[in-house]
Amino acid sequence: MAFLRNRAVNWLNLHTGIRALAEGMGAAFVWVFLLRAGVPVPSALCAMAAILAARFALRPTVLVAGKRFGLRPLVIAGNLVIALEYLVLPRVRGVDELLLAYCLVSALGHTFYWTGYHAYFALLGDSEHRGHQISAGVALSAIAGIVAPLVGAWSLLRTGPGPTFGAVAVIQALSSLPLLATPNLTVPQTAPGSLRAALPGFGLFMADGWWASSFFLVWQIALFLSVGSSVSAYGGAMALAALVGALSGLLLGRHIDAGYGRRSVSLALTVAAVTLLLRALSLGTPWLAVGANALGALALCLLVPAQMTPVYNLAKKSPCALRFAIASEGGWDLGGCAGCLLAAGLIAHGTPFGAVLLFGFLGLAAQAYLLRRYYRQLGTW
Repeated sequence: MAFLRNRAVNWLNLHTGIRALAEGMGAAFVWVFLLRAGVPVPSALCAMAAILAARFALRPTVLVAGKRFGLRPLVIAGNLVIALEYLVLPRVRGVDELLLAYCLVSALGHTFYWTGYHAYFALLGDSEHRGHQISAGVALSAIAGIVAPLVGAWSLLRTGPGPTFGAVAVIQALSSLPLLATPNLTVPQTAPGSLRAALPGFGLFMADGWWASSFFLVWQIALFLSVGSSVSAYGGAMALAALVGALSGLLLGRHIDAGYGRRSVSLALTVAAVTLLLRALSLGTPWLAVGANALGALALCLLVPAQMTPVYNLAKKSPCALRFAIASEGGWDLGGCAGCLLAAGLIAHGTPFGAVLLFGFLGLAAQAYLLRRYYRQLGTW
């Protein structure tokens, strides 16, 4: 297993796995909490759109900080700010000033974290083992996510949102510890040609952001409502999905590294498309919705390596990986913001969730075109 010889990536993946515990206990229940706190569905989607818009506006500050401190401090600082959002969230009581505060803290934390993380992983990883290394992180996250939703649901019902999200904040903060074993990487002060080099990442992430607004955000709300707004049933559905993801986590990475990029993309996008269609048709039938949610874990385990391998490799070859990540993540913000606003408007006017989910096919089709073009240029099947 040559891909495990990169100790820096191993530490980074360990951080990812611990962070997945926090996501499974906390992030998976953010929409559940907001709906139970009295935030209407369209307002919740508008709140997410506001977070993404704020992220887009904040991205230039990441470059300023990166040039001064390097990449590792960006990831650690962003991760710690994300922990703070879980201390603000339990205080939200509907559409109020604390919801606005939550949105601002979330935007700040995720802007610094994900921009720095993608640039960091791109530079630390090995191009020839990229698929394996990404898949290892996905599988580790899925394993952590099996128990986390069950614990999160139990804690919300037994102890309430304050203690639950407080524990999530601690786990999120502790996930920074493995990063202390990784090297810091500097950011060049100038990088001519970096904007042009980042255009493929910008386009791919914009398409992914639009797709994700349906596949993740709208779906999580629809799933919760489909299981009768039951926290325990929702937590069980998320745990089952994580189990499916853990069993299939390493399936595709070796296939990409072996030179079968276009074949891997076709398989991943086919499963993602079937999953999206099944999700749209399953609403109102709890057992079918739970099955569609589990299939989504398989779709992600297939799609993430196929999608992120070109992104990380292109970022590593670009004049500046951080500038590449700023541009690509900015594309994700724009695509996701547009998708959330469209979904909020449609739902507010009575459009069924199933019909709203189908708009995700536009983003999926754009990803199919861009990914196949990348792998075709490499001459891989």
